[in-house]
Parts: sequence; C-alpha cells; structure tokens
Amino acid sequence: MRDIRLHGLIQNHIEYYAMVAGTDAHQRYFFNIVQGEDEELRFFSPGNEFVIGRGGISHQGNGASFCEYMFGVDQPIADLAKGDVINRLVVYGARYDNETATLRFSDATAGSQSYERIFFDGNAVCNYFFFVHSEKITGLPSKQQERIVRLFGKGIKRSTAVGDGIDSTVITDIFSLLNDPRGQLFLFKIINRRHQEYCDAFKSLYARSKKISDDDFAALAALAARHGIDRYQQERIRIDVMYKHPDNKRIVDEYKNILIACNRKGEINKLENARLTRLKTLSVRNKIPGALFYTLDEMLKKDKKMVDLEESDYISETRQILEGLFLTERQIESSVDRDDLLKLLNAKKRAAENRDHTFEEILLDASKACDEKIRDGADISLLEGFSAIITYFDRYDATSSIINQLAFMENVRTTEEMLRSLLGNKHEFDALKPGLFEELFISGILENKYLGKYGRRKVTSLVKGLRLIEQQRLATTALMEELRTIDDEERLFSTILDHVRERIRNFYSKYATKADQDALKREVSEELRHKKLLNREIPDDLFHETILTIKKEAIYIHNLLPSIISNRDIALREDFLENSGLDRFYVEELEREFYELNGLNMEELYQIRKGLN
Repeated sequence: MRDIRLHGLIQNHIEYYAMVAGTDAHQRYFFNIVQGEDEELRFFSPGNEFVIGRGGISHQGNGASFCEYMFGVDQPIADLAKGDVINRLVVYGARYDNETATLRFSDATAGSQSYERIFFDGNAVCNYFFFVHSEKITGLPSKQQERIVRLFGKGIKRSTAVGDGIDSTVITDIFSLLNDPRGQLFLFKIINRRHQEYCDAFKSLYARSKKISDDDFAALAALAARHGIDRYQQERIRIDVMYKHPDNKRIVDEYKNILIACNRKGEINKLENARLTRLKTLSVRNKIPGALFYTLDEMLKKDKKMVDLEESDYISETRQILEGLFLTERQIESSVDRDDLLKLLNAKKRAAENRDHTFEEILLDASKACDEKIRDGADISLLEGFSAIITYFDRYDATSSIINQLAFMENVRTTEEMLRSLLGNKHEFDALKPGLFEELFISGILENKYLGKYGRRKVTSLVKGLRLIEQQRLATTALMEELRTIDDEERLFSTILDHVRERIRNFYSKYATKADQDALKREVSEELRHKKLLNREIPDDLFHETILTIKKEAIYIHNLLPSIISNRDIALREDFLENSGLDRFYVEELEREFYELNGLNMEELYQIRKGLN
C-alpha cells in the first residue's frame, strides 16, 4: 500500500484531496476531525500540521504551496525567461532578497490563508500544498525549508503534472527527488469547483472556433452570476484559456521571448519593435485577444527605452493639449476646440498603429488630475470638457473594433445594431471634418498588406453602403445582407480550400488535368455534404479559384522561395505577394514551415520579410 487519499467538500464548492504517501502509509496516516460549528480536518506528523477549515487553511512546520502559473499573473522575470518554468512555488517563511539575489529563510513558517486569497494569489482553479516527514529534512524550520527548496524546487516548478492535475505523477516526482524509503509526503489539492465549472465551459466554447457568440457569452455571464464569480477572476480564467490554445500560444510566446530579450538589456531597438508590430498584426488575423499582448507589455516593456526613438510628435501634442486643460491659472482659456480634437483623434490612431501605450498613460494621468481638480472645487465645465474628449475616444474604439473585425476576421456576423452604431459615429466624425471617418478608419486598412481580398470587399462594400444609406438610397438591412453574403462566401472558400489542400496532400500528386480536377471536386463535394458543411455542389468559380490558389502556393514554395532565400531577393518576394493575391498570413506560415523543415535560420527569414540586407 503506497498512499491513502481522502476526498471531500467544504461549503459545497471547495473541493479537497488529502493524500498521504510513503512506505506503510496506512499505518502512519495521522489525521483527526474537529467537530462543531467550525468543523476542521487536521493532518499532522511530528513538527508539521495542515488544517482544512470552513473558511480556509492553516499550517505550521515545513512545506510549501504550488500551482500552475496563470498567464498574465505577476510572474518573476527569472521564471518568465525560463520557458520550462510553468509553476508557481511559495515556500513558507522564505523571501527573496533583491540586494543579494538570494532566498532568505525564516523559522516563522506558520500561517493561514482564506480560500478567497488562495484562489486570488495562486491559480484560480486548483492549488496544491504539502509538507514532508523525513530523516533527510530535520533541524530548525528555516533549515528544513532550505532543504525542501534544494530537493524539490526545480522539479516542482517544471512539472507538467501540476497543470494537468495528475496527482499520482506529482507524488511520484516528489518522492523520487526525496529518495528516502522511510519518508512520508502529505499532499493537499484544493479546487474551486465554481471556477472550474466556468473554466471548463469557456474552454469548451472557445475550442470550437476561437470565438464566443453573444448567446454563449450570455450563458457564461449567467453562470458567473449564479456562482458569484467576480469579473477579475472571470477575466484571468478566460485569458489563461485563450493563451493555452495552441494557435495562440506560439505567437504569444514568440512575442514574450522578444520582450524578455529586450528586458534583459533594458532597451528595444527598431528591429525588435518592428518584430513586435508584425506579431501584433498577425494576432488580429488569428483572432488572438489584444489583452494577451498588453499584459506582456505591462510586465516586460514598461520603462524600457526605445533606442534612437525620441518622443513622437503626436505624443508631445497630446501632452500639451491634455495638460493644458489643467492650468492652475484659471483665467487662462484652456478648453479643447475642434482643431485640438482632430489632433487628439489622429494621435490616438497613430498610437494604436505603433502600440504606443504612452498615449493611454497620458490619458489616465489626465483623468486622475481631472478628478482631483473637481474634488478640490474646480468648475464643473472642466469635467464636461474632458468627458467630451472621452466620448470621442469611445466612439473611436467602438468604430475601430467593428471595422477591424470585418476586415481581418472570418465569420463576423453583421447586425443592424452594429451598422447603426457605425452610421452614428460616422456622422459625428464627419461633422468634425468632412471625410474624417474614412481618414481615420478606412484608408489605413485598405493600404494594409495583410488585408485579404474578402476583407477588402467587405470594407469597400461597407464604405459604399454607408454613403448610400446616408443618401437614403439603401436600407440598412440591404447592406447587412450584402456583408453577410461576402462573409458566407469567404467561409465557404476557406472550407473548400482546406479540404482540397488535404485531399491533394494525401491522395493526389497531380491535379493539372480537367479529369483530375473533376474527380477532386466530386470527392470534396461529397465529403463536405457528409460533414454537413455544404448542401449543394461546390460553385465552379470557387473551386477553380481554389485550384489556382494552391498552384500559386506550390510555385512559390518550390520555385520562387529557394531563389529568394539564396539571392536574398526581397523585390521578387514582394512582387509575387502583391500580384498573386495570396493570403500573406498563410504564405508566412508556409515560409516558416519551409525554414523549419530545412533547418534554416529563422532570423534570416525575418530580415527578408522586413526588406533588410
């Protein structure tokens, strides 16, 4: 008999597993139950104790807590920089000394934590605690804790079994590190069942298409309300799930690695900033939430100087305008006029394009200053003026979000409410300056090299349709149906392209003749009907476009790319991408696969993409 496990519930939503492992565990397993209103479970060995109560846990003796890191938590740079460190380890009575860069251990190891604090400071779903009884771990508590760190620290912080919740593997790993046949491990797993239910529900919905529909989000909100899950915990659970999606993790980790390298040297140069920008652009197409990147920026990019980049003119203008609102000499006219609003909106646009958080920091400082001035008796017109600016910024964010979704994402269902919001915002922007709407939101997108043909069609149709609606020559519902038709065609083309690629990869070495293409079309049509993805024949024009796309991709990979690499022919690559009409995102994935397959240096590929010699 190797271990004994006790499983139960506290307050119906706190689940615990108490495990005691080691030789003769059934003869040496010590615990008791304290009856009464504050019922407790007490586990102990000589010098050690762990208590599971109704409101939280308490402990004394040796031991620690550990859990899987959630993405975006306050994670030490040293752990972030090590890709294999995935778990948080907190040793009782230990603290990090910044001056000596070492751990200091105290004999004061006793403590307690509420369940709320456990799931707030640690993992929102599952956390482990343990203590050890062994002849190898003796002496004062501080010496025992130091020994525990040396024995188990590296192993626990790198164990994949922790995040997977595989208790038997966790026990085995710790025991193998202890290497004491007479040793005894007390391991406790504490789970928040409400958070786990919310996490599992979101994970299931997100895994389907990396998108949560309005109905599904409403169901999640209802689940959170029923269980009393606060917004902070909802957000960190969602962000953690989204980060762990394989399609997201690769891009976010590459972004993180660049920032870590910059953090170590204390600066970000132009090339690194360009790489970060490209990854952010790529994330839009892959439906990766911006929150994942903003979280990393806050942890790693803050206070890092931009080499050879002084403060931009638009940031300087923003500072001047917003700080001018709060001049202490009240006789000075400091209200924001039309020209100031135009400068601020253009500054916001440029800050968004450059991922420059300085703009938002200036805005936050101005907001705090405004609150303080009003509190100290300033005229209410100050608040009214600042609120007017914020209203335009809110309109900007709402409009930018809708248009970017239409341009770069598939399966975005246009609604009448969405179009009416765009119409209202367009009217307000154009009232400031004729054509401002297109200047702020359209011209830049149409010049974006990553804009695909369907995204371009949707944006072009949107602009034309909004004009006709303003002229009362088109109904909102007609524009909505036009955009949905384009979206349906885009989704169908993408589905056909994926299935045809798969067929060609697995069954067809040639597809040049009409007979081969007819057979391929029949088989793919049948497969799509069987999967209920299509209830009719594949349209001829879409099928021919699919074949042409695959031929172009093959020509690029087998004929052009090797030449581009050997000659560093940047012009040839750009000429092909501009004239072929291929999706740049997918072509870049093909390039990455080619480099990885042939063991080439990825840095050289990046240099070619950026046109650097």
